[in-house]
This record gives sequence, structure tokens and C-alpha cells, in this order.
Amino acid sequence: MIQTTFPEPAVMAELVARMLWEIKAVHFSADKPYTLSSGMKSPVYIDCRKLISYPRIRSTVMDFAAATVLRDAGFEQFDAIAGGETAGIPFAAFLAERLGLPMIYCRKAPKGHGRNAQIEGHMPEGARVLVIEDLTTAGGSMFKFIDAIRAAGGIVDNGIALFFYDIFPEANARFENGKVRLHHIATWRNVLAVARAQKLFDETTLNEVEAFLDAPLDWSGRNGGVSSLPTA
Repeated sequence: MIQTTFPEPAVMAELVARMLWEIKAVHFSADKPYTLSSGMKSPVYIDCRKLISYPRIRSTVMDFAAATVLRDAGFEQFDAIAGGETAGIPFAAFLAERLGLPMIYCRKAPKGHGRNAQIEGHMPEGARVLVIEDLTTAGGSMFKFIDAIRAAGGIVDNGIALFFYDIFPEANARFENGKVRLHHIATWRNVLAVARAQKLFDETTLNEVEAFLDAPLDWSGRNGGVSSLPTA
């Protein structure tokens, strides 16, 4: 049954942040930063894929995702839910079930044999599609899927990320320019707030994480990583 009463966004954000800490999906390491695929150095790391292995937590997160979409986008705005290869696929299945909608998924590139399909499942011409990802940093990977769905005849005006970095101004500009409204549940600020409240780390680590969130590329440059991101 679809919910018609929704928790407050701040409550959902805090609870998801707490769940991520509980299953050890997030990590802070200021003295030995992580190296991201972009070459950035980061004191924070997240693996939202772990959510699929915890049924009670993933069920609650998907309830929150459904509530976020229904509250912010509407009740009859979508004809299908799309997940991107690979992390978005299970969450598309969970959300489609919640909302009683068909599911499709999008490959990163055409299959290369057979029908050479990039979109799997049935998507009628003009279908209004909600794209879901487990997380998004600056929107690059999500737009690969959005562009493919649009090229195949789908309409994408909305996307949802369970977790949004929300630290790169380029992300907001990308979604605005791409005419996509991004919905999300939790961000790094929510995760940091829980870490502070529960005293999960020493004050130096927490302050370093906050400095990274305030100016990620500056922090990366000071710690041996890139200080600018590619424009492509």
C-alpha cells in the first residue's frame, strides 16, 4: 500500500544517516584519505550498495524514497522506474514495487550483440520515467542513463538519489541545465551531524570532514589530490 502520510524530510534524512552508520556503509579517515576515481582525495567514503543486504533497513529507506517522490513530484507523474547499471537496478526494483509501477533498467552502453539494447524492459514511446541511483556526486553517471532513456523516446524530468553528496555546485547546475529535478533523502551533512551527535570520531577528524564538505577541491589539493575536476 502506498503511503499518504509522510515523515518530515529532516527526520528521514537523520534516520537514513543513522542507518548508514549502523551498517558501516560510511567511513571517515582524515589522516589517510581515500582516493576517488576522479583523482580527488577525500576523508569520506560511502558504499550505498550495502543497503541491499539489510532487509529491514532497505525497506525503510525505500519507504522514504517513495514518500519523497510522492510528496515532491506527485502521485501520478510516472509510467516507469528506471535503474542504472549496476547499483541502481535493485533500488529501481524495490521502488517500482512500492509505487506499483513497471521497471526498466539502463545499461552504461548498448549491449553490443543481439538487439544491441541499452534499455531493458518495456518502455513505450513517451513514457514518463523516474531514474533512481543509489547515490550521485555531481550527476555525471545519472545523466548517462537519462540521456539514453531520452534518446530511446522516454521523458525524464525527475531523478532520485538515495544519497546526494550535495557539495559540488556543478551538480545543481547540471540538473538545472538538463531540466531534471533531483530528489534525495540524505547527504554528507546529515551523516556528519549524526557522527557529531554520537561522538563517533575525535573532534579533529570531524572538523577535517567539515572542511572537506565546505571546500572539497581545496581540501583535496592540500592532501595530495586533484584540485579541479574535468569539465567533460
